[in-house]
Amino acid sequence: MTAPAATAVLAVRELDAWIGLQQILHRVSFEVPATGVTALLGRNGVGKTTTLRALLALVRRSGSVTLAGSRIDAEPTHRIVRRGIGYVPENREVFAGLTVAENLQLARRGPGGPDRDQLLTELFPDLLGRLAQPAGTLSGGQQQMVALARVLLNDNRALLVDEPTKGLAPRVVDQVADALAVAAERLPLLLVEQDLAVVGRLATRVVVLAEGRVVHTGPAADFLGDQAEVRRLLGVSGSNAGGANAGGGSDGGHR
Repeated sequence: MTAPAATAVLAVRELDAWIGLQQILHRVSFEVPATGVTALLGRNGVGKTTTLRALLALVRRSGSVTLAGSRIDAEPTHRIVRRGIGYVPENREVFAGLTVAENLQLARRGPGGPDRDQLLTELFPDLLGRLAQPAGTLSGGQQQMVALARVLLNDNRALLVDEPTKGLAPRVVDQVADALAVAAERLPLLLVEQDLAVVGRLATRVVVLAEGRVVHTGPAADFLGDQAEVRRLLGVSGSNAGGANAGGGSDGGHR
């Protein structure tokens, strides 16, 4: 059962999406509550990344997308972002030739939002001493922190975060999860994540996709506690969430 519409910051109804001529999403409907973390799960290639990109009008799509009660599905990407949806893509996509400070400055939409140095002190202290360093010379974990900091500098209503721990060392995974936990205290997150330990720590609800369709929604704890259902829908064991990946690594070409 999905959350009531009145409590949802994002409401998605009958969302179809295409990459080229191939339809990836089929009548996808779900809601993201106004608080907490909603994890978008599924095996490789089921449409998780495509779902995030469809919400931002980065792929051809049809259906209804509502942000805080207002329809945004007819808006272009830049207006959707200005309405308050932040996006952290799977591969971070920092500007490698620019400094950390320049990456952050370019991302800020206006004079509002948190103080940069205060935010870095609270969430990303490792970046404070690297503001003059080219972002392309940072480690993968540090680049992920830059990507997260960029969206948190703006007054967003919701964040879409795509596989933030992918390819990171366990110690860095913990640091990124810590930052996401603090971010989730400020605003709701829709999180695509393969590491079920991270999902179990952060998520309050889950939406599970299979073959481009929603096949399960509900409390995260209930889903992760049902080993048979986790194995059936994700191909891994819910009893080993500390080391399990929901469907492995990259989603491949049609995510």
